[in-house]
Amino acid sequence: MELRAKVNAAVKQAMKDKAQDRLSTLRLINAAIKDRDIAVRGEGNETGVDDTEVLAILGKMVKQRRESAKSYEEAGRLDLAERETAEIEVIEEFLPRALNDKEVAKAIDAAMAEVGAESIRDMGRVMGVLKSKYTGQMDFGSVGPRVKDRLSA
Repeated sequence: MELRAKVNAAVKQAMKDKAQDRLSTLRLINAAIKDRDIAVRGEGNETGVDDTEVLAILGKMVKQRRESAKSYEEAGRLDLAERETAEIEVIEEFLPRALNDKEVAKAIDAAMAEVGAESIRDMGRVMGVLKSKYTGQMDFGSVGPRVKDRLSA
């Protein structure tokens, strides 16, 4: 089942269960997907976003909420931080399992071998391969420096 259908099914279930907080987060997910649909239609793509782009949207939403939760905790607003954390849990239900450090290292090795990366100039191609295969499964903000270190060595 595609991600959009899973989210819609979860919205219906949350409505039946009268789970207001969950429903609100699911509606935010739907709104973000629809916003991106509108943007890509403006670019001439009539089919809308695919699952890969939906994963990227969900990953971005999780990242935003983690940053917000951290800010709220630093400001002493634990109630708001808990709300952000609860939203993260709902969003992560639709993301594939995150790779651990060993799996990320293995994925970097495979991507470097696939493109024949030898220098820092190949970093963009390596990151492109990783993003195409592992969207939603790894944090590319932390993977980028690891790839750069490997290519610089």
